[in-house]
Amino acid sequence: MLRLAPTVRLLQAPLGGWVVPKAHITAKPAKTPTSPKEQAIGLSVTFLSFLLPAGWVLYHLDNYKKSSGA
Repeated sequence: MLRLAPTVRLLQAPLGGWVVPKAHITAKPAKTPTSPKEQAIGLSVTFLSFLLPAGWVLYHLDNYKKSSGA
């Protein structure tokens, strides 16, 4: 157990000198409120950016299986 202590200190040494800046988080409402139209557009773009590529791959899955050499 005594041989483990220097190893632990050696591994913890690089982490001791790092200072993490404090996040500036406020509980105030937004200066300019987001309209429901902007929220709907933002959510639509977010979901489509994830779903369209996945859907394209699933639609062309048979092509991937056929072109595979294995």
